[in-house]
Amino acid sequence: MRRFKSLHFAMLALGSICLNSVYASSEGLQRLSDSEMSATTGQALMSLTYTAPTDAKNLMGSSANIGFYKLGMEAELALNANIKKLQLGCGGINGAGGCDIDFDNVSLSGVADTREGRVQSDAKLTNPFLEFAIKNPNSASTREISGIRFSAEATQGLLTIGTENSATPNGINSLSGYMVVAPQTGLATVNSSNITQTGSPACTVYATNGCGINQPITGKARGTILFGAGFNLDFVTKSYDITLTPTQKAQLSLPQQVITGSRMTKADLMASAVVNGINLSGTLAADVNILGGITLNGDLTGTINNLPVTVPLSEKLGYIHKINLSGSPMSLSMQGQNIRWPGTESIAKPGWWLELSNPIDIGSIDPTDSVTIKADTVRDALTSVSQELTAHPLDCGFLATACLGGNFNVGTRDLGGARPAELQLSDLQLVNQTFAPNCYGNLRFC
Repeated sequence: MRRFKSLHFAMLALGSICLNSVYASSEGLQRLSDSEMSATTGQALMSLTYTAPTDAKNLMGSSANIGFYKLGMEAELALNANIKKLQLGCGGINGAGGCDIDFDNVSLSGVADTREGRVQSDAKLTNPFLEFAIKNPNSASTREISGIRFSAEATQGLLTIGTENSATPNGINSLSGYMVVAPQTGLATVNSSNITQTGSPACTVYATNGCGINQPITGKARGTILFGAGFNLDFVTKSYDITLTPTQKAQLSLPQQVITGSRMTKADLMASAVVNGINLSGTLAADVNILGGITLNGDLTGTINNLPVTVPLSEKLGYIHKINLSGSPMSLSMQGQNIRWPGTESIAKPGWWLELSNPIDIGSIDPTDSVTIKADTVRDALTSVSQELTAHPLDCGFLATACLGGNFNVGTRDLGGARPAELQLSDLQLVNQTFAPNCYGNLRFC
């Protein structure tokens, strides 16, 4: 950033274009006296405002000693534009080999869902302005420009990036800036999982190779002796073959979240889910120390509800294409240090920075492919089964002989308070990111 000593003079010179000492009439330009000018009022096309470091609207705080000069146009600007390649801040302060902002096929138009609607409409920028961030604004010898920003008080329109909403990411290659994802919900189909306990060593892979997770199920078996007297005996499984079958889709919930950073290529979001109606079925065998040792064996049945699941969602920014500006400001700035520009939501990092504060509607987050219950989820389910069989012992009858080939029914278990399991999702094609090109005919971009 270059220092200069005549900032106030430069700003006053820009502002002076709005002032003159003549007015137009049907007879041509007429000279006004000082008293006549002082009595004249009107609306200027351009305006110049200053936010001092000590001003309450200055979000930097007085200790930063940065003032803001804003040169604004008091008008509404209509704009329909296509930009084939938008690259800003390539190399430079943030390092070689990348760009702060790298977009393909950018279109700005009015809000419309058809080609004809887009090409025949304009985005509207209300009171567009150019703003300077000036460090040490009150010192003629040390003042310097720390940043410059292009924005408007309000922007109404549709911004699209890329050629199409497809399974292949396109459009946003890298972004330095700030955007918001609106809250969404979704449904995910969950695959059945088969788990086994065998005599093989413990392992972390299951279902596909028959290795098993080798986590035993424990519990109590209740038997009776003469005259109805009963006893409880601990048991531990030595083998089982169990299938977990979800009968309902997982209910996904994504709260509103912020995406911000420098040279981002993807967004790491966090959703949550609840899985209900997981049926347990299969067989198991367990050793009980009675009469020199017997083996209980039989069929396992039961249901698991309200299984909590965390859902990390890693999404390439190339899947985000459609941004409805909806009257919110759109801010594009370049700065040499961290700056919180007046009226913005983010701290702009060094280099180029784009802030889009209106939440983006990405649509329902329904995974195209079904997802699989991970091993941690299975372990939580087995822990719950063990708790059920401990709290409510199996009724095995006289000398526990009824459980020799009987049923192990664990009932319905509510896992609402269990440790959440994890369900990883990535790179979903987003439902509400389909858009019409800003072109006539069949061109995707023009």
